[in-house]
Amino acid sequence: MSGLTRETRQRQAIRRAFDEAERPLGPQEVLDAAQAMVPGLGLATVYRTIKSLLDEGWLVSVDVPGRPPHYERAGKEHHHHFHCRECGKVFEVEGCPGNLKSLAPPGFKVEGHELTLYGVCPGCGAGA
Repeated sequence: MSGLTRETRQRQAIRRAFDEAERPLGPQEVLDAAQAMVPGLGLATVYRTIKSLLDEGWLVSVDVPGRPPHYERAGKEHHHHFHCRECGKVFEVEGCPGNLKSLAPPGFKVEGHELTLYGVCPGCGAGA
């Protein structure tokens, strides 16, 4: 292969799903959004395209402990995530609590951090 990836309708629909999302998406969520643009799109194509977009640096993986990976557009400012325990969706949380280096044991060098908040999103908690 020449290293170039064809920009198919399927690939365009998957990119658009990420562009229009205001939060990280799991593969099934990508499929649901992209199928609205390309009926008949399959989950295998979504997985292949996500892998390709990760390799290109267009996407990054968002790891939520105990959940399959979600993905979001690369190049965003530093932020964290919120995982709704009811619907399973992952949302972006702007900002950062600050200097987490002070939490590390003496002598340890902190090189980065990820913070995930857990709870119930407004859509799931509206009746509570």
